Amino acid sequence: IFQMVGGLRASMGYCGCHNIQEMIENTQFIQITAAGLKESHPHDVSITVEAPNYSG
Repeated sequence: IFQMVGGLRASMGYCGCHNIQEMIENTQFIQITAAGLKESHPHDVSITVEAPNYSG
């Protein structure tokens, strides 16, 4: 639950919403494809040590 609350708070911050009602009224969900997700991450970069919290 702690991580879910953290994600909700972060998304509200990204959207500039002060409460849940503002988020319901003022946000828009955008779905991207798997290819779009892959392209949105950094690529063609040599990583020497993989981050422990990222596997993309």
